[in-house]
Amino acid sequence: MIEVFINYRTGDGEKTAALLDQELSRRFGGDRVFRASKSISPGDTYPDTLLAALRRSSLLLAVVGPDWTKFRGRLHDPEDWVRREIEEAFTYGLPVIPILDGRKTDRLSKADLPPELERLADLQSIPFDTHDTETGVRRIGDLVAEMVPGLDRLAQADEKSSASDTVTNSVGDVSGTAVQSRDFTGDVGGTVVKDSRGPVHTGNGHIYQNSRHVSGDRHFSGNGMTYFEGDNHGSVQHRFSEPDSHEDDSR
Repeated sequence: MIEVFINYRTGDGEKTAALLDQELSRRFGGDRVFRASKSISPGDTYPDTLLAALRRSSLLLAVVGPDWTKFRGRLHDPEDWVRREIEEAFTYGLPVIPILDGRKTDRLSKADLPPELERLADLQSIPFDTHDTETGVRRIGDLVAEMVPGLDRLAQADEKSSASDTVTNSVGDVSGTAVQSRDFTGDVGGTVVKDSRGPVHTGNGHIYQNSRHVSGDRHFSGNGMTYFEGDNHGSVQHRFSEPDSHEDDSR
């Protein structure tokens, strides 16, 4: 699925086009952003792939660099791909947004454009300050989300789906908060935080960690039992109010 088509001329705006591609792909997904130098694979038929992507898009971002109108000879050539992409967008009724790349880029003038592209001079453009790219890409991303219905909602759904995969391979019942509990089995209540040194469990229940990468002494402690199999590198302290609590600093 393609939503955003990035139009640009090599040698005049391709860096900004790449920045926009990177940010919009991060926010909405790489399959929803088309930029020719990234999206057309070696061996693909260039014209067919490009035009097919354009016709499936919801809007076109036309990156206009400071020297864009200096390519008048090329803009007046019907076979020029920058021109053809914009014309195709007009033909299919896609919204076209001129992105004025850099502080030295002026608004487009009809006098500098072929008749087929004169509409560009009437379109509201967005200045892109190359000295503050973070603000620029965020602003354009917000605009894209407003102009393409459902795009931001899809992006949020993708983020939630990715987040749901962060806790995996847990066996048994889990309540509270578990972080990277892939080696845990049994009933867990409370909060489990696992880092490179092993799990820390606050609350009631059983934790069993049995990693094939760990061997050594076994340590049992606490009300509700916490069982570690492996060497204890560093200091682990357990504090319990029950009289039968046990502290073991074996290394």
